[in-house]
Amino acid sequence: MLSNSTQQEDHHKLSTALRILAIEMVEEAKSGHPGMPMGFADVATVLFRYFIKFNPKDASWPNRDRFVLSAGHGSALLYGLLHLLGYEQYTIEELKRFRQFGSITPGHPEYDHNLGVETTTGPLGQGMATAVGMAISERKLSQQLGTAIDHKIYVVVGDGCLMEGITHETMSLAGHLGLNNLIVLFDDNKISIDGPTSLAISDMTLARVASYNWNVMSVDGHNPDAIYNALKVAQETEKPIFIACKTKIGYGSPHFENSEESHGKNLGDTEIALVKKVFCWDYPKFSTPSAVLELWRSFFKRNLPEYDNWQRKYGKVYREFIARTSDVSDALGAIKAAKTLQIGSMEATRKSSQGILEVITPITPALIGGSADLSGSNGTKTSSQEIISKKSFFGNYIHYGVREHAMVAIMNGIKVHSGFIPYGGTFLVFSDYCRPAIRLAAIMKLPIILIFTHDSIGVGEDGPTHQPVEHLSSLRAIPNLNVFRPADATETTECWELILQQKERPSILCLSRQNLPQLRKAGAVNKGENMVKFGAYLLYQSPNQRHIVTIFATGSEVSLAMEVAKNLEEKEIFSRVISVPCQELFWDQPFEYQTAILHDDSLKVAIEAGIEQSWSKIIGPEGMFFGVEKFGQSAPMKDLNEHFGLITDKVVSRILKKILKNDEA
Repeated sequence: MLSNSTQQEDHHKLSTALRILAIEMVEEAKSGHPGMPMGFADVATVLFRYFIKFNPKDASWPNRDRFVLSAGHGSALLYGLLHLLGYEQYTIEELKRFRQFGSITPGHPEYDHNLGVETTTGPLGQGMATAVGMAISERKLSQQLGTAIDHKIYVVVGDGCLMEGITHETMSLAGHLGLNNLIVLFDDNKISIDGPTSLAISDMTLARVASYNWNVMSVDGHNPDAIYNALKVAQETEKPIFIACKTKIGYGSPHFENSEESHGKNLGDTEIALVKKVFCWDYPKFSTPSAVLELWRSFFKRNLPEYDNWQRKYGKVYREFIARTSDVSDALGAIKAAKTLQIGSMEATRKSSQGILEVITPITPALIGGSADLSGSNGTKTSSQEIISKKSFFGNYIHYGVREHAMVAIMNGIKVHSGFIPYGGTFLVFSDYCRPAIRLAAIMKLPIILIFTHDSIGVGEDGPTHQPVEHLSSLRAIPNLNVFRPADATETTECWELILQQKERPSILCLSRQNLPQLRKAGAVNKGENMVKFGAYLLYQSPNQRHIVTIFATGSEVSLAMEVAKNLEEKEIFSRVISVPCQELFWDQPFEYQTAILHDDSLKVAIEAGIEQSWSKIIGPEGMFFGVEKFGQSAPMKDLNEHFGLITDKVVSRILKKILKNDEA
């Protein structure tokens, strides 16, 4: 395809324009990663010139191909591409603001598909995992809508991405599901930050990827004909395909080519002048010859007939489908009418959550559930759901296997690709495995849903490895993340009602394994106000105007707080019980509401089977905390509660001593 001299010459000019723009951006910022864009420019040029389906005039065209730069440190490559391809927001002025405050050219790509950035990347491997979610979503939409959705997911990974465990997890699942719409381009330069990759790995990469049930190829990443031929083959693959593109990091730099020194620092004006000389590029800084720019900006025109046909034939159909499937009004109505709330009944909140899912999954086509091999324990799989598999993507449940990190990153990919609402489950203690993907969901403002069960030392005999202690506080430390811990079936139902309406925050639902008493009045969801929306609310107060103690609690400890309050009443110590199902929503409330709940004149007590960290702002320096400040033990739950002082007598005794001490002072 590129064999004639004119095409070869054009390729040289096109790839050089991209290469030089990238290193000039890094130089302008005096920071960044020039080596990867220099090495990968040839592959990127062939990819966008001949293969990627896009329209810079409509960056959010649903049937566009997706381009994911998993090696996000090479962001100058992406921004250079977007400028050259004609995405009008990516002006030369924006390229000059690379890595500066308020620019659309930050140090690592930040999600905005309206600007041509399909997902946030940077933490290595996340882009690869997110792309698998996109590929799953595309296959599902394609089966439901036919030829209205038919596109590829292209991912650029580096050596670092392939070292990260998350890529092993996701590539294994992608092969298992036969995602033949997934094309991975490996920037195979064998250099990492510390030096040659041989310092740390000796993997047989192609053999490893092939073992995941992928097709694999290896090409010269600086030979446009070889690149073109490999990508041509990739268009018709029956499996996901992995193309190792052998490149030279810092390609064209006389002093830094094939060196780790080109990875993460600007080259300097002197070296850039030498690079330009190597490529016969005699143009001013940030200047692309008009003929070269016009050629770059003509690439999308080959897609215009398909684009126009899609808008005419499928645009309305697609928009109506997305509006219909993303509508949760039926689910919200069903939640309000739920008959699962029985006054006085004992039920684990994981069971309450499963009951809600049983009601809403048949009538909410947007929901795509899953679990990291704990479906029965998490209560995430319902009787109406069918499994997504290699044979069929019509289903709405994914068996992620024991791949917690991959699960959440894949959910992110599903969400950025479509109007689907993904939810996934594991044990709360294993949130450690998926924290980086949770953080990216919060950064991207993706309203994914995580169901974390076995939320306390109530796990009992499973011992400290399975008993979350620091996890609630750790998750609450992540900005733009709602962490829910309901106390009973009513609060669990109200949590789900709020979660389904969330637009810009991921939600975590922390649920008990053990049965809990029903504390709220029956019918509260049907007839009364959703109290969880306040984050913290008055659940009970002693029949006296003078309240000496305010007790805050969450989840399984709210019933303990109620028992403590009743016991204190018998001793003429009057108290209030504040249920705090979501601290984040409480801090969103008006100051007046917060003040009324905190009730500064009383002794503040918090009870939660975890560490104190996230409670200090609520109880203050003079408050009391009853929790678990060290790792748990393997023992029955009753014995553990006794050991850690989470029983009525011990809590009451310490509160009385505190009150007496305060009175004496």
